[in-house]
This record gives sequence, structure tokens and C-alpha cells, in this order.
Amino acid sequence: MPEQVCISLDAMGGDHAPEMVVAGAEIALKRLPHLKFLMFGDEARLKPLLAKYPGLEAVSEIRHASQEVTMDDKPSVALRQRRDSSMRLAINAVKEGDAQGVISAGNTGALMAMAKFVLKTVRGIDRPAIATYMPTQRGETVMLDLGANIECDENNLVQFALMGEVFARILFGIEKPSVGLLNVGIEELKGNESVKKAAAILREIDLPIRFEGFVEGDDLAKGTVDVIVTDGFTGNVALKTAEGTARLLVHFLRETFKSSFWAKIGYLLARRSLQRFRERMDPRRYNGAMLLGLNGIAVKSHGGTDALGFSNAIGVCHDLIANRLNETIKAELTAFEQATSKAPINEEVVAIAAGQSD
Repeated sequence: MPEQVCISLDAMGGDHAPEMVVAGAEIALKRLPHLKFLMFGDEARLKPLLAKYPGLEAVSEIRHASQEVTMDDKPSVALRQRRDSSMRLAINAVKEGDAQGVISAGNTGALMAMAKFVLKTVRGIDRPAIATYMPTQRGETVMLDLGANIECDENNLVQFALMGEVFARILFGIEKPSVGLLNVGIEELKGNESVKKAAAILREIDLPIRFEGFVEGDDLAKGTVDVIVTDGFTGNVALKTAEGTARLLVHFLRETFKSSFWAKIGYLLARRSLQRFRERMDPRRYNGAMLLGLNGIAVKSHGGTDALGFSNAIGVCHDLIANRLNETIKAELTAFEQATSKAPINEEVVAIAAGQSD
């Protein structure tokens, strides 16, 4: 039997909390019966909800929190004034060793600020990054950063590439995931200075990483590589654009099948295939963004998700804990440091790649 895994939940985070959180934990427990939960939030609201699920109640502990982090709270305010919030206490549980990972569907900025302050970053990582995975023509692709770092230099991008490669290896079970840098073209001369320098470093380092060079926006849907690396500004825009395009496609399909009597007949004939299409595009399947680079597993669930979506975020958190994500990232960073100390990065080559040589 698998070893028991304990996850702390911000039970008050999300548009439909705490009901969604408790129901999501119940679904996850049916899939992964070796889970245990610490639920942080309003005890008076959580107790009657847990009582509906005796099996879940038996493996859950409620820890009262007198505060909540709202979606309107600025990260700095949440950090200073919400020390007894469900989010902060859930993160503290990981720091103190009571839980092996934390999940919240609450305020993303506050979660990142609190997690970074409490858990601290892994040695060798300057900034944590938000990573998630999405459907493509070839299967699924990991993308990071998705909004944690608006501006990044070449060192940040290289660190993201190393962490993203480990994340994809664990999530997809791929021995050697391919990595690409998101750019405005695949030619080496294109892109800003940070992207070109990062590409030069990734080509030079002696690590078992399959760097495929630059990829473009349309490669996100093609699944050209297993990991796409970019800065948080570009990544967030790309993610929201993809989500909006998916909703637009579903809207067009609905309009088309309602347009005439024969269109409705066509829908009835194609209903099973359309159901498979809908399931594959369902954002709840891909819920659960990881805050990579912290000394602890922290997963961000979409704030508007339902119980099924939240259960998938729990599944992601479980897999990362079970497969020792952080230990693998630390080993990869150590190997990177050793590789660069034995054969330092050729600054001249990096400068030429960035178009800065005389």
C-alpha cells in the first residue's frame, strides 16, 4: 500500500469555498485512499460539511483560522495583516512539517508572496515560477512562468527551464522532456537580449536536457516541445489567450448546432464524439498550477473551479510529493552548478548570441 500523504488545504480559498474544497477532497480520496488532509478555515462552517462525508472526516483534521485572504487583498497587505488566515496557516503547516504540500484556490499574488516568505526559495533559484500543463495536438505541454515574474533575465529563464524539465518528467513520466524558449521566431537572431542569452546558455551547458531552441506562439497548440519557457508577462497573456480561444470555439460550436433543424440532427448524431471533445478541452482536467522553486510543494487551484477541478489539483499535489519533485530539482541544480564550475559559460558566446559583440 502506498505511503500516506498529508496535504494541507486552504479551505476558505476560492469562489465556491469551503463547499467546493471539501467536496473536492472527497473525490480525491476515492481516487487516492492513502491521502490525509489538514483543513484550515472557519471550523463552524467546515464541521457540518465534513460530517456529510464520514470517510473523509476520518482522515481529516480541521484547524480553525480566524481570518481569510480575499481576492481583493494586495499581496503586501495579506502578508502583513493575514497571519491567522486559512491560507497562511495552511502554508505554515508545510514549513512546520505537519503536511507535505499545500493547495489553495485563493488570491494568487497573496499565495505566491506568503509561500515565498514562509517556505523560502530553493538554493540556486532566484525567483519561483508558476507552471501548469495544457492540452496540445500531441498530448500535453508544460508552460512556465505564468505570471509570477513579469520581467526575467537569462538566468531566471535557465532556472525555469531546469525546473520545468523536472516538472514534466514527473507529471508525464517522460525520461527526457524536450524544452523550448517562447520567442517571436525560431531564428537565432530574433528575440530580446534575455531570451537570446538564455538560449546560448542552454545550448552550452553539459546537462541531460533536450533543448530544442526557440518556439513560437502556435507551437503551444502543436505540442512541438514538452516544456515551454517564458517570462511571466508573456506566459500569462499566452495562457489567457488560449483559454479565451477555447471558450470561443465552444461558443461557435453551440451556435452552429442550434442554427437549423438539420444542424440539431447533426448534433444528435455526433453527440458522443462531441462529448469526448468537451472532456478533452475541460479546463478542470488541467487544474493545478505548481509554484516551482520553493522549499515545499505549493499548488494553486483556479479560483472559479468546482469540486472535480479541485480534486485534480489535489492529484497534481500528490504526484509531485510522491515523486519527490523538490529533491529532483535540487539535484538538477547541483548538477548545473557543477557543470558550469567545470566548464564555465563562455560569456563571449552568450554575448554573440545576444548580438552584443563588437
